[in-house]
Amino acid sequence: MVGPFGVVGEHVEVGAGTETGPHVVLEGWTTIGRDCRIGTGTVIGAAPQDHKYAGGRSYVRIGDRNTFREYTAVHRAADPEGVTAIGNDNYIMGMVHVAHNCTIGNHTTITNLVGLSGHIVIEDHAVLGGMTAYHQHTRVGAYAIVGGSCTVRMDVVPFALASGEPMRVYGLNREGLKRNGFTPDQQRILKAGFRILFWSGLNTTEAVARLKAEMGGHEHVAHLIRFVEASQRGLTPGLRVGSGERTAHEGEEA
Repeated sequence: MVGPFGVVGEHVEVGAGTETGPHVVLEGWTTIGRDCRIGTGTVIGAAPQDHKYAGGRSYVRIGDRNTFREYTAVHRAADPEGVTAIGNDNYIMGMVHVAHNCTIGNHTTITNLVGLSGHIVIEDHAVLGGMTAYHQHTRVGAYAIVGGSCTVRMDVVPFALASGEPMRVYGLNREGLKRNGFTPDQQRILKAGFRILFWSGLNTTEAVARLKAEMGGHEHVAHLIRFVEASQRGLTPGLRVGSGERTAHEGEEA
């Protein structure tokens, strides 16, 4: 169902059960899955805000059961035949900007006024706090939570609780892990992995080698290792002692 004053372009495909509110614009080579809810004034599939874009065909591909609240913008990719991709069951709140070539997984929550620059990757079940800006090519790992009113300049590893300015990892996203069915033993192993990665005094290469040797067979630690090894922008560091603050491993957060 298309709401009042909505526009659906000639190359747009929309799945059964998807509804759009008033003044929604769907354009470009955009595919949207089933049972999505698209709020007032949202624009999906517009040309990217990239000076290099030369007008070629590129895509937005969106899965099923996603919610886009009012005045969200999702831009198509900047390169010919490139894709901006959003998976299934995501909740994207008001006035979020998803730029060209971003990839968003499944079951994420992206809160109001988040700005995702180009080529950003958000993995499954991540939660992004509001009014936060993300540098191009940064990544947020699965089950991580990023605080609001921050600037994300480097990758945030999976399972992390990260916030502050400059941004720091405080420890595990323990509440998020618990809500998503992680057992106490799984959380304990991840906590030990975080201690090695952020608070052992080892550099990243040394820490990864130790993680592989001591707990690389654990599926969630293996995912953490793969994420770290693929990082191009480097990792958001762990919180350090200073100005009266505690490191996360001295408190209960980790």
